[in-house]
Amino acid sequence: MCLRFNKKFYFGLGIGVFITLFLLAGFLGYYLVGNFQEFQSLIQVISLIQTQALEPLDTGEIFVGAASGIVNMLKDPYSAYLSEKEYLELQQDLSGNYGGIGLLIGLDEEERLIVISPFKGTPAHRSGIRSGDRILKIDNRDTTGMKLETAANLMKGKPGTEVTLTIIRENEIENTLEFKLTREVIEIPSVQSFSLEGHPEIIYINLSMFSNNTAADLGEILDKEKGKGIILDLRNNPGGTLDTAVEVADYFLSQGPIVFIKSRQGIEEFVADKKKVDLPLVVLVNKGSASASEIVAGAVKDRKAGILVGETTFGKGLVQTVYEVGGGAAVKLTTAKYLTPLKKDIDKKGIKPDVEVPMPENNGYSLFSEPLSLDKDPQLGKAVEILEEQMDSAA
Repeated sequence: MCLRFNKKFYFGLGIGVFITLFLLAGFLGYYLVGNFQEFQSLIQVISLIQTQALEPLDTGEIFVGAASGIVNMLKDPYSAYLSEKEYLELQQDLSGNYGGIGLLIGLDEEERLIVISPFKGTPAHRSGIRSGDRILKIDNRDTTGMKLETAANLMKGKPGTEVTLTIIRENEIENTLEFKLTREVIEIPSVQSFSLEGHPEIIYINLSMFSNNTAADLGEILDKEKGKGIILDLRNNPGGTLDTAVEVADYFLSQGPIVFIKSRQGIEEFVADKKKVDLPLVVLVNKGSASASEIVAGAVKDRKAGILVGETTFGKGLVQTVYEVGGGAAVKLTTAKYLTPLKKDIDKKGIKPDVEVPMPENNGYSLFSEPLSLDKDPQLGKAVEILEEQMDSAA
C-alpha cells in the first residue's frame, strides 16, 4: 500500500467546469461517430435493466455501476472505484483504528488473493497467518476472481464476531489451513520503541505501518530516546502513504534523493534536505515489508545510510493516487511506479538486504513479542551485533 491523496483535483474541476461543458459536446460528437455501436449497446443495456429487470436500478446506482465498471476494465487489482462507505473505511484504516482482523492483502501474478502482511499484534498476526499465505476462502466464499475491496470488507466487521479463512501456504500446498478469527477493534500504534535488555545504548524502533501520524510520532521518539545507534524494524510493515514514507526516510538521509516517482507526466524526485539523526542505523526487513516500507529501505540501502538485515522484501513498487470525485466517493488508481535513489525498479522483485538472515519457522517465538528475544530472533540478534560493531568503531 503506497497511497497519495489528490483532493485538489476534485476542487479544480469546479474552476474549469464551464470550459469542460463547452468542449464536452464536441468531444461526444467526435466519440459517437467512431463508437456509435458501443454507445447504442450501453443505452440498450440501461433501458433493458430499467424496463425488464425484476429489480431495476435507480439513476444513481447506474452511474456508480458505470464508473466502477470502467475502472475494473483496467484489470489492475490496486485500482478501484470507492463508494462513500469504502472511501471512509480507507481513511479509517490509515488512521490506525478499525474493526477487523488486521490483515493487508493483495493479488499475486496469477491474481490469487495473497497476504502481504498481518499487522503486528492483531488477531491475524497472533493466529500465525504469514506473509505469502494465499486465501482460498473467506467464510466458505471462494475468493477466485474476488476484488481486493470485496475481500477486505468481508474480513472487516463488528468486534466480537468471527470470520474463517481457508489458506494454502507455500511449501505446504498439499494441505489447506483453516483459521477462525475473532474480529477486534484494530488499533495500530504505528511507531513504538522498546528497550533491549543488556543493550541500553541501542534505540530499537518498530514501525508497523505508515499512517498519518507516523512521522510526527517517530520524531517524538527520536527526540526523547538517548542512544548511540538505531535499529529501525520494518518487518511485516505493509506500507501506507507516500508522503509519510518520504518524511520517515528524511530523518536518516543526508541531502539527496529519497525516491523517484515515474508516471505518465514524467519523473518526480523527492529529496532529503538534511539528516536529522546522525547515528549508526540498521534496518530490519522481511517479505512482509512492502510498498512504503520498501521506499525507506531502498533509500537507506542505495544511499548507504544504514545496513539492511533480514530477508528480501515483498516487491510492491507501485503508487496509487486517490481522487475524490464527488458525493463522498473516490477513485483509487495506479498512477505511477517508484524507483529507488539509484533508479532501481523493485516491483515484483523486492529489495535484497545487505545481510541476509532467514527467520526459523516454528521456534515458538512470535515477531515483536515483548520482551524481545535476541536468542529466538536471529535477525534482531544480527542487527544488534552489526550495530554494536559500528558504535564501537565510532567511539
